[in-house]
Amino acid sequence: MSLALLAGCALLTPFALSPPAPVAAAGPYTVTALKVTVRAGDRTCALDTDLYRPAGADAAHPAPAVLTTNGFGGSKSDGSTAGLAKALAARGYVTLAYSGLGFGRSGCPISLDDPAIDGRAASGLVDLLAGTRTADNGTRLDYVTRDGAGDPRVGMIGASYGGAVQLATAAVDRRVDALVPLITWNDLSYSLAPNNAGRGGALPGAYKWQWTNGFFLIGEAQGLLHPDLDPSRTGGAGCLHFAARACDTKRLLDSGSYPAARTRAALRFTRSVSPVSYLAAVTAPTLLVQGQADTLFNLNEAAATYRTLRSHGTPARMIWQAWGHSGGMRKPADGELDLARGNLDTSYVGRRILAWFDRYLHHRTAAATGPAFAYHRDWAGDGPAYGTARSFPAGAVRRLYLSGDGRLVGRRGAVVPGSRTYRNLRAPTSHSESSLAGLLGLPDVPPYDARGTFADWTSPPVTGGPLDVVGAPAVTLRVLAPQAARQQGTPDGADRLVLFAKLYDVAPDGGATLVHRLVAPARVADATRRFTVELPGIVHRFAPGHRLRLVIAASDDAYTGNRGVRPVTVKAAPGNTGILELPVVRGVLP
Repeated sequence: MSLALLAGCALLTPFALSPPAPVAAAGPYTVTALKVTVRAGDRTCALDTDLYRPAGADAAHPAPAVLTTNGFGGSKSDGSTAGLAKALAARGYVTLAYSGLGFGRSGCPISLDDPAIDGRAASGLVDLLAGTRTADNGTRLDYVTRDGAGDPRVGMIGASYGGAVQLATAAVDRRVDALVPLITWNDLSYSLAPNNAGRGGALPGAYKWQWTNGFFLIGEAQGLLHPDLDPSRTGGAGCLHFAARACDTKRLLDSGSYPAARTRAALRFTRSVSPVSYLAAVTAPTLLVQGQADTLFNLNEAAATYRTLRSHGTPARMIWQAWGHSGGMRKPADGELDLARGNLDTSYVGRRILAWFDRYLHHRTAAATGPAFAYHRDWAGDGPAYGTARSFPAGAVRRLYLSGDGRLVGRRGAVVPGSRTYRNLRAPTSHSESSLAGLLGLPDVPPYDARGTFADWTSPPVTGGPLDVVGAPAVTLRVLAPQAARQQGTPDGADRLVLFAKLYDVAPDGGATLVHRLVAPARVADATRRFTVELPGIVHRFAPGHRLRLVIAASDDAYTGNRGVRPVTVKAAPGNTGILELPVVRGVLP
């Protein structure tokens, strides 16, 4: 995609797909534009903000505050950021919408929500809300509720890029009282080059080149969108608007070669700017909202953040809503939260957000913050759209076994000895999605796999009622890949075997649906040993008569894959075969 085209659609992220819509105001407010110069890392940066002040808020009648944060390519005035700001201000919150570093008319390069840079910059805005810092024009706030001297009562809300910055801010500033990060990441190294067979390890996975290039070009196009940019926006290492280390990491991924030293440095960087590296420092109660239709930041990202927060004793809840980055988000489903409309009162997620802020910003201890885990069910019909659970994971793990004759069977003893072989070609032969088409809501061809470049196993039809899967399936495999085994001793991580696991729903007429076009890339550290691939989380009903199909493919055109042609064989025997694990909340496996 050309730079000019990206410049034209840069604001068409899921957080700016529609213009701000009128908000049903519970009360009037005024809006004042303010510049606030803050320290961010080794730079001084000017932040562009809009201050929404509810009528009646003054020193004698203070109100709690909320910072609203923008998605990548957005700003303080895009549909979602301004829509949420209006909705919250109308409900009596002092709301400060701001353009993140490197976006809108704020200064400094894009630094990927680094806590030491973006987090510290947002902490300067907390100072403004506390009344201990003035805006550049001398404005001082004295009408925000305080928990102590210099300690305003403040929450944060925003999506994607505007989600991670909340966690980054709370990690460096304990004054933040509540967070609502929507559809954001846990570990950028997993998001950009996912390795579902060794998450958090020393090997990058398969480079998600379509998503990464799209957002990189959106960032670089900021100069075309804003020709009079603050000179502090200049980046480094050959990039126009990105911090130097981000540019170095992008260059490594583009190279297709992963030498050990450079790869370690890149992984250290992407993880250092990711919640995975600093969640132990986050104590602010956090309501995580993640999207099921999301191939950029899948449900596993929120699950990892949720588990870590809970393990450290931080109050946390998690919602898996319908929409995410994929599939086009101009019109969220009826009843779902629409950030631009700010329909907090009339959507399940919106009401949960209001209750969260009631509890932690108004200190209304009777406010119910909802179940530990909730998930949108697209099959609910006239019933409640969301299922709930008292804990996560929900349901129970059930197993199917990979049989040598291409079946998924319910008993190990039913496995037929045999093997299934595929090989990759030098060009991609499988298609899951065109990532930017999904983002922009453009047509995309159905998923496909070319014959001979994948292996598959299919279950009998579901009987006795529907089968509901909620969570991340996983497959454990042992493969024979002699060429990959010989090359895995080389110092270049790109020589390791790559494969793609995915789960289809096969209808009685034979039509196959790849749920939300999700795939699980895996770069196998040791092709001579058994390994487990965690698939992206799903919420899906397999209706009676439908079958489950597991596919292991050699490639996917949304990712980079194997370097060199490699045959792969999956053998099966009753005592030694692959296992597919499924988190089931209702029904019986076929």
